[in-house]
Amino acid sequence: MPALSDVIAALDELWPPERAEQWDAVGTVCGDPGAEVSRVLIAVDPVRETAEEAVRLGAGLLLTHHPLYLRGTTTVSAGTFKGRVVHDLIRAGVALHVAHTNADRADPGVSDALAEALGLRITGPLAPDPADPSGRRGLGRICELDAPEPLARFAERVAARLPATAQGVRAAGDPDRPVRTVAVCGGSGDSLLDRVRAAGADAYVTADLRHHPASEAVQRGALDGGPALVDAAHWATEWPWCEQAAAQLDAVSERHGWGLRVHVSRTVTDPWTVHAASAPAEGAPTTITGAPN
Repeated sequence: MPALSDVIAALDELWPPERAEQWDAVGTVCGDPGAEVSRVLIAVDPVRETAEEAVRLGAGLLLTHHPLYLRGTTTVSAGTFKGRVVHDLIRAGVALHVAHTNADRADPGVSDALAEALGLRITGPLAPDPADPSGRRGLGRICELDAPEPLARFAERVAARLPATAQGVRAAGDPDRPVRTVAVCGGSGDSLLDRVRAAGADAYVTADLRHHPASEAVQRGALDGGPALVDAAHWATEWPWCEQAAAQLDAVSERHGWGLRVHVSRTVTDPWTVHAASAPAEGAPTTITGAPN
């Protein structure tokens, strides 16, 4: 069995920490470098549920996409919910390692996994990494469908192929608009709306789209044919990376003869848990419902 330090070295080759955004907090949060690792659990969020799952599994490492302490901390007291995660993991001998924006920018990375889950053909990055001479790394991906689909049907495709969440999937734009070229960005992607427009994409699949950027994008699109928007839950757009990462780590394990057992958490850790659809009160505006997944 490999030592934790060996596994971490392999993870840093897959997702070099120096490629993370400057504001990010990636790398090993806790763990003994010399401890042996036989099982790994991969999840989106380092929350109580996934920590408990790692302990039950007997994992020596919990690999997550999201950081536990993104903005720093002055305490790991077990009296705090994040400190409790750290205490439970250390007590059970489970290390915690984070690959966040370094996994977003990787080739393959988070958006590649999202595109693959949606059955899209990738043509290149949406925001290329200027430090990559191959032009393959970067944030987001530009993709194509094999054949055009109306926006409403494409939204149903997204809903059917991503994990179910309370939010579901919602779309903004003409439901009959043909969609062929698609931009995708796993996680929060409204900062890339201008790049999506410049790329000439018919639709943009991402998460956490805010009212004002989305409204402005739709209004501009009505004038000049800008992209339709497809907004899914943040967790759902990043979960496909867990399966991709598991396959990558399996390949590393086989190459080194480690015999690691790599597991993907299927615990839904999206924070939203209830979707309530109600009829409007008399005299209130009617609503248009999308395609919940």
